[in-house]
Amino acid sequence: MRRIALALGLALTLTAAPAVAAAAPPPSAAGEAVAVPADLTGREVSFAGGGGITLHGTVLSPVKASRGRPGVVLVHGAGTGTPRAKLMGEAVEFARRGMSVLVYDKRSEGYSLFRRSYSTLADDALGAVATLRSQPGVDPAKVGVWGLSEGGWVAPLAASRSRDVAFVVVVGANALTPLRQQTWAVAAGLRKAGVAGSLVDRAEPNLYRTIADGGMFPEPWYDPEPALAAVRQPVLAIWGVHDLLTPPKETPPIFARALEKGGNRHYTFRFFPGADHAAHLTPDGGVTRLPALAPGYADLVGSWVREAVSGRPPLASISGPAPEQATPTVPVDRPAPWESASAQAAVTLLLIAVFAAYPLTALVRRLRGRSRTALPAAPRVLSAAGLIALLGSFAFLFYLLMTGGKLAAPGPVLFGRPIVWLALQALALTTVVAAVRTVRAWRRAGARSERVRLGLLLAGGVAFLPWALYWGLLLP
Repeated sequence: MRRIALALGLALTLTAAPAVAAAAPPPSAAGEAVAVPADLTGREVSFAGGGGITLHGTVLSPVKASRGRPGVVLVHGAGTGTPRAKLMGEAVEFARRGMSVLVYDKRSEGYSLFRRSYSTLADDALGAVATLRSQPGVDPAKVGVWGLSEGGWVAPLAASRSRDVAFVVVVGANALTPLRQQTWAVAAGLRKAGVAGSLVDRAEPNLYRTIADGGMFPEPWYDPEPALAAVRQPVLAIWGVHDLLTPPKETPPIFARALEKGGNRHYTFRFFPGADHAAHLTPDGGVTRLPALAPGYADLVGSWVREAVSGRPPLASISGPAPEQATPTVPVDRPAPWESASAQAAVTLLLIAVFAAYPLTALVRRLRGRSRTALPAAPRVLSAAGLIALLGSFAFLFYLLMTGGKLAAPGPVLFGRPIVWLALQALALTTVVAAVRTVRAWRRAGARSERVRLGLLLAGGVAFLPWALYWGLLLP
């Protein structure tokens, strides 16, 4: 799930599988047909998704396909308008295992960084299921759904709503809330880059809570467990040992608990060595995704689907090496009223106004010739350091979120802190010290107007202290 915002960390794309025989290179734009290998057939289809939107896809089948064959619909991970070509590697390999595979362009309408609905995406998937069930040679009783990452929330939700779904396959799925998963992924990426302390323990989760409260992280507290508990179909869940986007140790037990709560013991969990979030091979512990699928992954899907639709679905089993998860996830609760997005915005704007007003009013006075005296040093430092620490910290935090997750790029790290963060912490400390020294300047001010100016600036310095503690700027 990949990375919330979701620019904030929630977008996930897949590379294509190894080169296959094709008439032309696959297109990059949604809505266009994809090239099909010579040993497969491709059929272009359109269908109605959630809200009546028209979606387009391709059905891949073996050239010598048997009648009554199973089918599977592929559901994308996070990202808006993802073209079907992104999942052609999986689609080709699954079709070569005797299935008909429908891969479609993900919607862009009604899906963005600020708006999405897993319910609507599930309706899209069910529209695709209905289309695949009507294809020649496909047994309508043997059509299931496959979901990657975000699709691991969508596919079970679709299955819980319709008996037309015969089975569920999920890859890199997450049983935690999206906000908790994304916060963990970005923090894990930062720790992988050598970062420790208040930046990952306080600033990063607090910013995500603020973003979610402000409506810039859609579906942040979606609970997948009720949908999982309502799934009665056989489930195959696959995780790469080196998953850096979904907590691979914590998710499987929650999956199993939810399925068994609903009385479903027909689930198979499999962990693949040397594989990343999407069960592709990775040479560096999940950071780089290679085009090739993990050895045995496509074979497992093919054989498991045949067994699942045979009337004798396999009972609960877990196999494969233990996944690697360096740190546990932590709860990301809804913010209290005083730390809500609106409260944070109000405090931030107030501090910006107070810190910026002091030098601006001094400049206006000089331009009007009303003052020729030099400003005291402490208030000037308070104003400048506070303003830079305030704006710089948010700019740096948003940069980290935009580049977060497994590819975190915090820059040079010193003593477990990015140098930029250390500089911002130094500015925050300077702001507090300057505020203390500004008290002396305020007491010595002669004119009433100057005492008011310094008093307002000093009030900003006082308010800056709890603000900086909340965001970790004054913590180790």
